[in-house]
Amino acid sequence: MDELLNKYTYHAPKGTQAERYEEIRHSIYAVAKEIDRMCPDSREKSLAMTKLEEASMWSNASIARNE
Repeated sequence: MDELLNKYTYHAPKGTQAERYEEIRHSIYAVAKEIDRMCPDSREKSLAMTKLEEASMWSNASIARNE
């Protein structure tokens, strides 16, 4: 598949993908709760939360785009 088309096309879940998306979201949510509990509100905490969102999205994109 063309690389650009692969990046900008919807990939319907197939096989075990939906379950793996959910497992990733659950794991990252658990980490986010710990960061929220342990870290004071700050720019650094906000950046950590943003990076978790990015990790979730990129992990799911990896599953969607490469299977």
